[in-house]
Amino acid sequence: MNAIMRTSLALLLLSAPASAAELTVLTAGDQNMVDYVNDYLGPLFEKENPGNTVRVVGTGPGDAGSQKIVERFTAQSGAGSAKWDADVAVVHEKFAGPMVEKNWLLSYRGDIASGKLVTRSNADMALGTKVSGFVMPMFNSQTALAYNPALIPTPPKSYDELVAWAKKNPKQFGYNGIKGGASGVSFVMGWIYAYGDGSADKLMNGPFEEAETKKWDKAFASLKEFNKNAVLTPGNAGTLDMLSRGEIAMGPVWVDMFYSWQANGQLPPTMKLALPAPGMPGQPMHYVIPAKSPNTKLAEKFVALATSPKVQAEGIVKRFNWYPGIDAKHVQAELDKATWDKLFTSITPDALAQYGKPFPIAPYNNAILEAYERSVAN
Repeated sequence: MNAIMRTSLALLLLSAPASAAELTVLTAGDQNMVDYVNDYLGPLFEKENPGNTVRVVGTGPGDAGSQKIVERFTAQSGAGSAKWDADVAVVHEKFAGPMVEKNWLLSYRGDIASGKLVTRSNADMALGTKVSGFVMPMFNSQTALAYNPALIPTPPKSYDELVAWAKKNPKQFGYNGIKGGASGVSFVMGWIYAYGDGSADKLMNGPFEEAETKKWDKAFASLKEFNKNAVLTPGNAGTLDMLSRGEIAMGPVWVDMFYSWQANGQLPPTMKLALPAPGMPGQPMHYVIPAKSPNTKLAEKFVALATSPKVQAEGIVKRFNWYPGIDAKHVQAELDKATWDKLFTSITPDALAQYGKPFPIAPYNNAILEAYERSVAN
């Protein structure tokens, strides 16, 4: 080998990454979750970590997508695999707790810079299970009341004010009950937080006690009375559609759907949002890292990038109209004023932190839905 070839080879070796790897990301959710990693987050990570590549595997929408990730982890855990075939997973909130309880996940939040930027309680408790350290929210989807300010100059600041308004303005409030979409379910859960005789904190964090389910009778009786002045809509999209046509003046919606409809011209740009006290539930999607990931340090770098203020601003807020997984105040500097005003003027970061609630833990959630069917729907 001549001197030129030896020099070229040495330079090539020096410029090559010390340990290039393929990072495998599993994600539940719609196709847009896969596209997000393929088109934006993956290439950005590869640019900042030359030689490493990102491979994303979509497992499908809804809870079924997260369940497939659980099944995959169950198989590898049962087989006693020393290393699993995933480095990062994106799962729905309800699946994070069981994964922690099975000791499948790495506690990594304290090891990445963005871990200090998370303030919402759903990063510490996931439907009754302590997950602090094991999860980083990718984003928070939130429900709120959409309203027409031409008809409602001052929106209700609480459920009490909403009840009073609906009584004076019959059939101008609409929600989908508990059928056809979770915005109506969220409204009902918020009603129980506001008017149930038990502890709202216990509903959100557990433990489950059968006696707690006997403390909702008055709340459901008042909700049945409230429904006399309300319109039942055909679903999440149905509420937005009735708002756009002026058939109702207010109703609970998913915030990201609301802004997407506005961006597409399906909803008047004058419509606004309000989040009433004591709050309404939303839910995050979480980044988790398997304890037996083949590339734990690289996985931590990936999640750190994905939850950094710049990426949360560009990738989560601008692309999807989702609320960021980290505290919104850390994202503000990365957003232009128009984008910030659109997402955070009606509902400020402080209001989101105070009134954005988790859904009840599963046993209470199911009991509330059953009680609604028994006491309100009939």
